[in-house]
Amino acid sequence: MLEVIDKGAVSPSHPAPLLFVHGAWHAAWCWDEHFLDFFAAKGYRSVALSLRGHGASASDKPLRRLSFADYLEDIASVAGELPTPPVLIGHSMGGFLVQKHLESHPAPAGVLMASMPPSGYWASGLRWLRRHPWHFAKVSLTGRSLPYVGTPDLARERFFSPGTPEPVVRRYAARLQEESARSGIDGLRDLPRPELITTELLVLGALDDGAVTQDEVRATGRAYKTEPQFISGMGHNMMLEPGWEIAAKCIDQWLELRGL
Repeated sequence: MLEVIDKGAVSPSHPAPLLFVHGAWHAAWCWDEHFLDFFAAKGYRSVALSLRGHGASASDKPLRRLSFADYLEDIASVAGELPTPPVLIGHSMGGFLVQKHLESHPAPAGVLMASMPPSGYWASGLRWLRRHPWHFAKVSLTGRSLPYVGTPDLARERFFSPGTPEPVVRRYAARLQEESARSGIDGLRDLPRPELITTELLVLGALDDGAVTQDEVRATGRAYKTEPQFISGMGHNMMLEPGWEIAAKCIDQWLELRGL
């Protein structure tokens, strides 16, 4: 059984539901902090799922063995239960999964927030190796990655801007959970195929992102023939940082221009 948080309702001005897909180490809660209420108040139906093994979503196999194929089944299942195809909004790994989903599923539009690029996790993994070679070695040996992103200092480095207040970083670092080791491997080899995707995409980046570089955001934009938009003063977790309204309003305005 998947955890699904469902708020608001479609309206004449916003006829398409929104389906939010979280990234690694997170769950649906990261959208429920601010974004779901924001978009529901704007007249959208706002739905966030926790991928299996995340949040309150059950799994029929150990978390470490869950694959992108498993996660894509979850997205397709929740999207298929909605009355019309939703706009897909994915963050980080969730953005990577949205790209994979859109290869074979129609959608009125999609939003990639600080998304892993179509080239996969290679560059991100190399940066992690250079910054923390001992951490990277332990992750490779044990398959456990949470200890190396879940402390306040490490969470700030990867997920939050330098200006994010310490209580905010500590609060959300405490909510992070273990991620599938298999998904990390899939991010190296099970890559999106942009040539199969016809859905119009908003590519959104953060200038203080410790996980995805500006060059990677631009590469994602080039892959989908669109100019990315960048938000200054924000880190990877744009939906949780102070100033999250800037990112939310950017998405809202982009959707409004397209009658969604």
